[in-house]
Amino acid sequence: MSRRNQMVEDFEKAFKVQKRTPFKVGDTIRVHQRIQEEEGQKERIQIFTGTVIAKKGQGVSETFSVYRNAYGCSMERVFLLHSPKISKIDVVASAKVRRSKLYYLRGVSGRKAKLKEKFGAILGEEEGMGSEGALPATSATPPQA
Repeated sequence: MSRRNQMVEDFEKAFKVQKRTPFKVGDTIRVHQRIQEEEGQKERIQIFTGTVIAKKGQGVSETFSVYRNAYGCSMERVFLLHSPKISKIDVVASAKVRRSKLYYLRGVSGRKAKLKEKFGAILGEEEGMGSEGALPATSATPPQA
């Protein structure tokens, strides 16, 4: 590795946020963002809830796009993943998707915009029901009458 690449990595390491909730494209997330009020002294947190339709970039410049259709108005916001203005990211639901970019969700609503949720993955992790929680295997012999 060259000296310049090492210097860039060291510089980026200082600005990367290490503790972020992992999420994928297709997940419904809540982004808690710090907003500076007009006076400049007050700061509040604004929550933006939507579906992740894209993730781009790498390193400090990694971004993700969140899409939401509420009250007949479509909104899309692009967030920097390692931004200091983002205080927290919560994963509300996870969906099974087969694409890395869900741009087709932009103009559709209703049933066309529906994604299949992954129930087993989230419930299994939260309740601690991994392979240990499965039912015990029974013998294959039928009962004697």
